[in-house]
Amino acid sequence: MTTPTHERRIEMYPLRSRVLEVVAVERVTPRMIRVHLGGPDLEGLRSDHFADHVKLWFPNERGEHVLPVVEDDRCLNFRDPDVVFRDYTVRALDAERLTVDFVSHDHGPAGRWAQAAEPGDRIGVLGPRGTTWITVEFDYHVLLVDETALPAAARYIEELPADARVFAFFEVVDAAEEQGLDVSDDVRITWLHRGDAEPGSTDLLPEAFRELELPEGDGFVYAAGEADTLKPIRRLLKERGFVRNVTCEVDGYWRRGTANLDHHDAEDDE
Repeated sequence: MTTPTHERRIEMYPLRSRVLEVVAVERVTPRMIRVHLGGPDLEGLRSDHFADHVKLWFPNERGEHVLPVVEDDRCLNFRDPDVVFRDYTVRALDAERLTVDFVSHDHGPAGRWAQAAEPGDRIGVLGPRGTTWITVEFDYHVLLVDETALPAAARYIEELPADARVFAFFEVVDAAEEQGLDVSDDVRITWLHRGDAEPGSTDLLPEAFRELELPEGDGFVYAAGEADTLKPIRRLLKERGFVRNVTCEVDGYWRRGTANLDHHDAEDDE
């Protein structure tokens, strides 16, 4: 494998505190909830990369909804103990709606909020803080994600050229969680079912990558999900000649036993 000539550029956006309203809620699968957000504050919001994320600010345990306070391009109450926020990928964005997919569960503020969300509910939104531009053409693309990163992976596929060659491996609970994605014949999706195993406890994704026979040419790999399960994938990427932030990106979205993991920290503790 060669290292393609490419340009990687990070563009920062002005930081703005927004309050959006739920305009629609739908069940994509039994465990995935899609929430569409809108309102006047949507104006000017940008998301130009499949992995862009926003911080969503939820009501705290006392029912108080403390919203982000921004001055001079800085969030002043980011560390306030009364605020509750979580990072979420932008599933889609247009002039009318910001769309975010939530994994439905009862053990976190985001999942509980999404389960109860109704049109008219308000939520604080901060970001995206910026985006990453990559100018390069690859011969193929490999996606290795669990359900938390499935929204980013699905957007990735949608934004690729129609004839892009993709090998996607999606870890979910069971067949009921297999989303209906509109893809071309050049996109091969393999659904990996963990069954009764705890999320973040399997080696399904690294094993899938280990067994994948890579095509000829220059490829790009995106892997995301539970931080510790990604460590074997990082090692495999090095062994197979992929270069971090050039021909591959690995993003620890969450870690078992850790609330509100900072994905930047997950990159540094290999």
